[in-house]
Amino acid sequence: MSSESMSRLDTTSKAERIVVRTRPIPDPEQLLARLPIENPVAWVRGGEGLVGWGVAAQLEVSGPERFSRAQRWWTKWCAEKSVDDTVDVPGTGPVAFASFAFDPNPGTSIITVPKVIIGRRGGQAWVTVVDPDNDPRADTGVRNSMRPVSVPAKPTAVRWAEGSRTAPDWQGAVAEAIVRINAGELDKVVLARDVIAHVEGELDIRHLLLNLAEKYPSCWTFSVAGLIGATPELLVRRTGDLVTSRVLAGTVRRQGDATADASLASALLGSGKDLEEHEYAVHSVARALAAHCTDLTVPDRPHVLALANVQHLATDITGRLADAASVLALAASLHPTAAVCGTPTERALSVIRELEGMDRGRYAGPVGWFDAQGDGEFGIALRCAEVDSETNTVRAFAGCGIVAGSHPDTELAEAAAKLVPIRDALEAT
Repeated sequence: MSSESMSRLDTTSKAERIVVRTRPIPDPEQLLARLPIENPVAWVRGGEGLVGWGVAAQLEVSGPERFSRAQRWWTKWCAEKSVDDTVDVPGTGPVAFASFAFDPNPGTSIITVPKVIIGRRGGQAWVTVVDPDNDPRADTGVRNSMRPVSVPAKPTAVRWAEGSRTAPDWQGAVAEAIVRINAGELDKVVLARDVIAHVEGELDIRHLLLNLAEKYPSCWTFSVAGLIGATPELLVRRTGDLVTSRVLAGTVRRQGDATADASLASALLGSGKDLEEHEYAVHSVARALAAHCTDLTVPDRPHVLALANVQHLATDITGRLADAASVLALAASLHPTAAVCGTPTERALSVIRELEGMDRGRYAGPVGWFDAQGDGEFGIALRCAEVDSETNTVRAFAGCGIVAGSHPDTELAEAAAKLVPIRDALEAT
């Protein structure tokens, strides 16, 4: 037998021994508090969701086929594993966390399969462990999942600096975008900016995650391969044949006074500029979901979603899956929405590449998790930052939807409001 044939046999034999085990566990209560410092991943909202650590497998992919390549890799990876799942709900068995680049060129998307995952939802809690040895006597991860972890470290100092371009330069780009919109070149474009935090002392991702989850419990707090944040926008959720998406577009900063905030919310609901921006985003999502769903429910009017720092116009869209599309395929069909790109999509993307002056990386791309059954949740990576432990820097992002009624000063103030979550999470003592 050739050495090549022997190598294939050895690989197959090893693959056959790899088991993905899921078992019920006592309620861990605080999911994020269970994370060790090494390779933490998370998708948590209101105390429920998934956290994990370690790397059982990882894929980096780029280009316009990044979603389909990820799906093919995932299907093959799952097919080579044996699954022992006694809980059997969405999010058990094999689960991958993913963060996709906004723009296929350039942009690197990262899919990670943790070695250990803890889940908590609807009164149930479980642990999933990738066991390479298939040893039924081995620790299934229950003891490890409940073990004490180190206390997250806090930075000793944080210094903020401009990112890819200065605030006045960015305002100039916004002004140019408004000129093009008024000239009829496009209806809407989303322009983003970044700022850089230089951190002294420890830069512990868990410190940011815990602060974000505490301050924004109605958002999805996430961590995938160094991208962390708390997004209020659910791109798509698939649970069996039920599909859900939450669209946010149109924003006003909160004042911290109940009467003033109520007045601002009322003004937001009556703002022609914000309603126009929101309508573009809703239509783009509904149009994409209609290719896969029946019984779509699209409310006629948005409601106001109040967060700790801002208020958004929000619309929740639901439908029933009419085909076998996985949540990954649904995310691919939805991205990029008008909420993070613009309308028409290709023209808006071209304007972003020309005027924005930076590489978004995975900012504003789909981020979330998916399982072997095709279920999962993807948000849009907003209110987020890239954490670079080697340079001790945090690159935070914020974007604004530009339409005919926009003004550069107002958009800069909106961007500043959207940067508050990361600033506060990093600087919290």
